Amino acid sequence: MKAAPRADRAEIEEVAKALNVSRETFSAWTAYIAVLEAWAPVHNLIGPAEWREFGQRHLLDCAQLPFLAPAARRWVDLGSGAGLPGLVIAAMLIGIEGAEVTLVERDQKKAVFLRAAIRAMGVPATVMAIDATQLPEIDCDVVTARALAPMADLLRLSQPLIRKGAIGLFPKGKEVERELTALPGFAHYHFIRHSSRSDSAGVVVEARSVLR
Repeated sequence: MKAAPRADRAEIEEVAKALNVSRETFSAWTAYIAVLEAWAPVHNLIGPAEWREFGQRHLLDCAQLPFLAPAARRWVDLGSGAGLPGLVIAAMLIGIEGAEVTLVERDQKKAVFLRAAIRAMGVPATVMAIDATQLPEIDCDVVTARALAPMADLLRLSQPLIRKGAIGLFPKGKEVERELTALPGFAHYHFIRHSSRSDSAGVVVEARSVLR
């Protein structure tokens, strides 16, 4: 029987060292990856090819976000799916007073996985098993989403939170400029492009409301 795909542990350690994360964070990341490896083949959480360079392509891509909002404590992750970036971020908030990551995921099987991962990791996170369009206007510092939708759709989903004072942080690839130039009706946003640490062609788009 062919062995199930696994993340390269040495690569995970390299990312942790490069970002100088705590032992608690690294331990939680390790627990997360173990749960993901066990659940992924059954629940279609991540494809076999995605395990190649998992540390660089996924872990680092997600872990760069808290460095762009170092004072943020309350995060909302839309369309959490396999827990990227929400669970990676939650691991980086262990031990921080008032920290909480809300994982929004409509797929009930994926929501069950997310709750199992939270228990294994011991991170400050909760799951809302609802569609992102049904998200209540909760208070948060940052709203994020990864590989969920084009920028126009992300802004429509996150608008209630951003209008209340949150910032949006959205990892995007090389097509980001095309997405940003196709944003009719979003003139009340200010966008900042941060170079991605994980992809030389990617950026993290920071979205702020100018109507606050």
